[in-house]
Amino acid sequence: MAIEFDGLCPLLQVFDMPKAVKFYCKVLGFELVGNSPIVKSPEGEYFHWAMLRRGSTTLMLNTAYDEGQRPPAPDPSRVAAHGDTALFFGCSDVDTAYYQLIPFGVHVLEEPMTTGYGMRRFAIADPDGYNLCFQGPVKAA
Repeated sequence: MAIEFDGLCPLLQVFDMPKAVKFYCKVLGFELVGNSPIVKSPEGEYFHWAMLRRGSTTLMLNTAYDEGQRPPAPDPSRVAAHGDTALFFGCSDVDTAYYQLIPFGVHVLEEPMTTGYGMRRFAIADPDGYNLCFQGPVKAA
C-alpha cells in the first residue's frame, strides 16, 4: 500500500538569509509566511529559517551556519555542489517569464530553449547557486 501525501516542500541551505529571502520574494514573487524568531547579531537582524509560498508552491530556507559560525564568504566547494540541485517551476509562458526576470540582473544559466523531450525552459541560479528551471509546454505556432 502506498503512503498518502499531498505536497512537497524543499528545504535549501542558504549562506545569507536576508539576501535569499529578498531574491525569492522580490524577484520571484514569493511571500514570507513563516520564520523562526529574529536574531540580532553584528551582521544585523535576521532569522535562521523561513517558509515562503507563492500559490501552491512552498519552499523553506535555512541558514547553512549557526549564529556566530558563518565564515566571511561562501565556501566555493559548497556553492559548486548546489549546481547539482535543480528546482523545476511549472511555467505556462517561459519566454515572457524569462524577459520579466532579466531586468533583476539574475544569473542566467540557460536561455530559453526547446528540449529534446518537447518542453520549453530556461534556468537561472539563485544567490546560493541553486539551479532554478522554469519549464512549460511548447506553445503552438
